[in-house]
Amino acid sequence: MTTTTAPAGPGERTVGKSSPGAARGPRRRTGRIRRIGLPYLLLLPALLLELLVHLVPMVIGIVMSFKELTQFYIRDWTTAPWTALDNYRTSVDFSAPVGEALLHSFLVTCAFTLLSVGLCWFIGTAAAICMQDTFRGRGLLRAVFLVPYALPVYAAVITWAFMFQHDNGLVNHVLHDQLGLTDKPSFWLIGDNSFIALLVVSVWKGWPFAFLIVMAGLQNIPKELYEAASLDGAGVWQQIRRITLPSLRPVNQVLVLVLFLWTFNDFNTPYVLFGKAAPEAADLISIHIYQSSFVTWNFGTGSAMSVLLLLFLLVVTGVYLFLTSRERRRSARV
Repeated sequence: MTTTTAPAGPGERTVGKSSPGAARGPRRRTGRIRRIGLPYLLLLPALLLELLVHLVPMVIGIVMSFKELTQFYIRDWTTAPWTALDNYRTSVDFSAPVGEALLHSFLVTCAFTLLSVGLCWFIGTAAAICMQDTFRGRGLLRAVFLVPYALPVYAAVITWAFMFQHDNGLVNHVLHDQLGLTDKPSFWLIGDNSFIALLVVSVWKGWPFAFLIVMAGLQNIPKELYEAASLDGAGVWQQIRRITLPSLRPVNQVLVLVLFLWTFNDFNTPYVLFGKAAPEAADLISIHIYQSSFVTWNFGTGSAMSVLLLLFLLVVTGVYLFLTSRERRRSARV
């Protein structure tokens, strides 16, 4: 028995099982899903680590700031009584010893950050500009300049701590014994000189980062600009002022912000240099919060100070980004 299939009508279209049009649709949807989902899949490990390492401890710290968490509740901090905003009131009461000490630490940190960031930027920019010209040994000097940035922080700061020793330190040996600049060996790790010692270490290990970033930014400045300025009679300083610094403005905006955040939050340098109890002249707010939390065992007040520090940095960062973005828009209009 033979079966026949009726031919399709004029308005009808038959699609077989292996029709390329039928398979092309699901394949396109699958490819689109893969293209959209692949970036999120690749970002998933970083997002999970960010959640576990930063966000969860941050939330726990905020909760702790509203509790009377002392050494009596360390074993089970969830049972500590709630204090509402008492920890914050204690921290910002500048007429009381706790608030007065926090204000002093905040002012010391601001002065230290401004000096350190300014010196790091200035030295790094000057070194990067000097390294632009081709000369013999330039590659070796660039590598030497990056050594402080490549060294581990603890190894570098411990080395400086030995150099700042009173009796057998290299700094006193050079300044007092060889050059005779001081009447007697100075104490660098205690007293008022501790601020200078901390600033020297911070600038020494921070300026190579500024040098690296500025040197990368200088590569994007066309050499034709300098050649045209030289033909017009512009000197070196005029070229730096009129060409180099304006061209580096976007790079410097990011660089200054990163240096500010790193320096203001720096904990490793004062901790390794001075130990748990930093001198009053070098009492940075990071080490002060550590002492309030882990030395006096008042984690509630320490957490409140940490939250206040976070809010301050968020406000400063937001204002800085707003001002720089407005300046970029104004420059784009011009």
